[in-house]
Amino acid sequence: MGAHGVKFGQPSLDPTAIRGWKDGVIKRLTGGLTGLAKQRKVRVVTGRGKFTSPNTLQVETAEGARSVRFKNAIIAAGSEPVAPGFIPADPRIWDSTAALEMSFIPKRMLVLGGGIIGLEMATVYYSLGAGVTVIEMMDQLMPGADPDIVAPLAKRIGKLYDKILLKTKVTKVEAKGDGLHVSYEGPAGATTEVFDAILVSVGRRPNGKAIGAEAAGVAVDERGFIPVDRQMRTNVQHIFAIGDIVGQPMLAHKGTHEGKVAAEVASGHKSSFDAKAIPSVAYTDPEVAWAGLTETEAKAKGVKFGKAVFPWAASGRSLSLGRDEGLTKTLWDEETQRLIGCGIVGPNAGDLISEAALAIEMGAEAEDVGLTIHPHPTLSETFAMSAEAFAGTLTDLYMPKKKA
Repeated sequence: MGAHGVKFGQPSLDPTAIRGWKDGVIKRLTGGLTGLAKQRKVRVVTGRGKFTSPNTLQVETAEGARSVRFKNAIIAAGSEPVAPGFIPADPRIWDSTAALEMSFIPKRMLVLGGGIIGLEMATVYYSLGAGVTVIEMMDQLMPGADPDIVAPLAKRIGKLYDKILLKTKVTKVEAKGDGLHVSYEGPAGATTEVFDAILVSVGRRPNGKAIGAEAAGVAVDERGFIPVDRQMRTNVQHIFAIGDIVGQPMLAHKGTHEGKVAAEVASGHKSSFDAKAIPSVAYTDPEVAWAGLTETEAKAKGVKFGKAVFPWAASGRSLSLGRDEGLTKTLWDEETQRLIGCGIVGPNAGDLISEAALAIEMGAEAEDVGLTIHPHPTLSETFAMSAEAFAGTLTDLYMPKKKA
């Protein structure tokens, strides 16, 4: 904010108070769920459960083992972080769950894996004063997202973090008294560095093999996923499954929607999971979000599409925020003119992507979006302006006239 004429002193961070605030938020949310369960007369049994038959569970609770009988079941057992076999056990080596405990703020932190979770936690710890190095095996950060959507984030953190190493593989980690000695190989050769903490964020494993599914006759594939149909049924008619355990994308909002479908079907309603767009969001700085087809997917599938990009450097709101690195990209079906995909990078991209998801679900055409009056000055305008750019009606930027 110094460039805006606002001066601040050096911030003082209290990790204990920050952690207490975070835990307080979680307590309010989980306490609210406990209250909802009581209001709806839901009996909650806390423990580790496994199927013992198609209609029974054995649950190991703090008070001992107990059996639970059921008519219908919904499996929502989620997933757990995975780590390469050469990673030793050490309190300075974290998965995403341990990293959220914020036991200390390291001076030098290695994030192993440049995917969404790794970059989100890198954002947190850099903000708290850690020097961050990111190592990713692939040739771009956040593999799966379009490179042009990730580029503004990569450019920004490339200036802020100690190192971002792509096409690089960690080969060895040794836990010693003076730190964690990490050996890695990349385009520049092999080297070893010492870090105070490591976040291992290389993927997650579904918990399908940990619930005794075979006792209920539920099929589990070799990776631990449970196949389901569009009604979220497993191969056993009265047992359903939702969330991470049924496959990608492993996102909470997808699991919530699937849970509603499974509950409705189990209650005798006609319902099915039929989402055209499941938004993905990386809560980094800037945020990265996308919904529908990515450009990479569209090309791979041979989909004929038109693309429009509106740079946030032409947005009054983004300029006033001092954050003009963002962009909004939209993909349109060339035949129907309907929106089939959208990618946004910039502050609040995770909030902005919802309008694109709705437009995809509703089958909106470019003119539908462009003719919808958006408030000014806002970041939401960039979505409408991207649609206008595709339709050839944009006045906020000069673009060559589209050929008829």
